[in-house]
Amino acid sequence: MFALDRALAQDIVDRAMAILPHNVNVMDYLGIIIGSGDPERISTRHEGAQQVLVSRQTVEIDSDAASRLGGVKPGVNLPLMLDHQLVGVLGITGDPERVRVYGELVKMTAEMLMEQRRQQTDRQWRQQRSEQLLARLLWGDCPDSLVDEARQLGLQPQLPRQALLLQLSEPLELHHPLIARLHARYPHSWCCLREPTLLYCCHPAERDPGFGHWLEQDWPIQRLAYAELSPDLADLRQACAALHESLDYASQIRPTQRLLPLQSLRLPLLFWRHRQDWLAQGIAETVAPLHEQPALLDTLDRWFEHSGESQVCAEALGIHRNSLRYRLDKIAELTGCDPYRTHDLLRLYLGRQVQVLCK
Repeated sequence: MFALDRALAQDIVDRAMAILPHNVNVMDYLGIIIGSGDPERISTRHEGAQQVLVSRQTVEIDSDAASRLGGVKPGVNLPLMLDHQLVGVLGITGDPERVRVYGELVKMTAEMLMEQRRQQTDRQWRQQRSEQLLARLLWGDCPDSLVDEARQLGLQPQLPRQALLLQLSEPLELHHPLIARLHARYPHSWCCLREPTLLYCCHPAERDPGFGHWLEQDWPIQRLAYAELSPDLADLRQACAALHESLDYASQIRPTQRLLPLQSLRLPLLFWRHRQDWLAQGIAETVAPLHEQPALLDTLDRWFEHSGESQVCAEALGIHRNSLRYRLDKIAELTGCDPYRTHDLLRLYLGRQVQVLCK
């Protein structure tokens, strides 16, 4: 229920008295004066207002009636209504015959101000509640009741969405112009700050798969990671977690790469996620004998890079094919894995990936 507070009551009084040559009082639902042109009357009880609260009708008080009531001066007292609910009383001090003409006009103005305040408060509440729901939808446990509430607030949680994660070069707040631009450019998007420099954006449809132009704007974006379209909330939540990992991965392994498409990073991220796992460490030991052999490590990397095509790999290394064969045989001798055999090659590849991630 809307509550008429002192700040709004005094604002109503100040606006009315700027154009009226009469004192104006605003009383709350208990008949206590909470706004007045006469500061001494603040927090006093107004018996005329209490009559209005009981009758829900305009009450006029002349000089004789005022003398019989406590804390009352002649004037007109009108009920303040919002959504058909009585929330307070407006009083205009003066001879009722003279101030009656102003009553309905001031009452209408006061009720408009209350409606504006109610809408502002409602917007602020909806925004705050939406932020809380988004945090649960994207990162926390999310019971069906919260999904229903998100739907009622217009967040459209049922839509497929594409997740993006922006690593920012400066801390932001939710009223930052960048977020306003994103909302304007991509309607019905979710924008949520997990940290002051991490902004999640979830679009209800897949956009430009490159997103390179975002980095060319005058936006404080240091690095941008994006996933493919997620069909539901569970998948979107997984995508957001993976994007966060991709920033961690890139900062350590690819510090100069600013655009991070998750589709091309799934395998490296899988290694990154399990790089400290005991099984992964065992696979990394496969290539441990090559640590002191930089030429052989380089050869192995080029072998992976060129998909085992001998001639292309030899040319990339600037050596003869026979020299390449000799190096590959040496790799097989030291590691026990033959680069010409698929199973062994896979073990070498995985071991090399984990080794690079654990540097």
